[in-house]
Amino acid sequence: MAETSDSTGRTPETHVIDFRAAEQLLAARDPRGAVKLLDGVIAAHPENTAARLLRARAFFAAAQLRPAELEFSIVLEREPDNAFAHFALGRTYERQARPEQARRHFRLAAALDPNPRYLKAARFDAR
Repeated sequence: MAETSDSTGRTPETHVIDFRAAEQLLAARDPRGAVKLLDGVIAAHPENTAARLLRARAFFAAAQLRPAELEFSIVLEREPDNAFAHFALGRTYERQARPEQARRHFRLAAALDPNPRYLKAARFDAR
């Protein structure tokens, strides 16, 4: 059986390899390299939420906050109960000096998952 490839000649297996390599690049503190690999994965599989979440994390790590905000928002449209995505979007808003929007997402993250980091960021005890 012949493998199906996209317009760049990449196969689904190649996209999986690119995704895994992007994870490694992000872990090695090369977020721009990770974004480049993930661009192709997402172009071929725009519905892949895991790839979008990884790309959002890479954008955030590269201080590309508007693209990170967009990707985290897309993830949350698809998975509104994703506590990590709420937390990360909150951090993105925080870095953009948008504290009210940040607080909203920190509190949603903490409500979905009582992770100590999420609870601390939510500052439920602050007025």
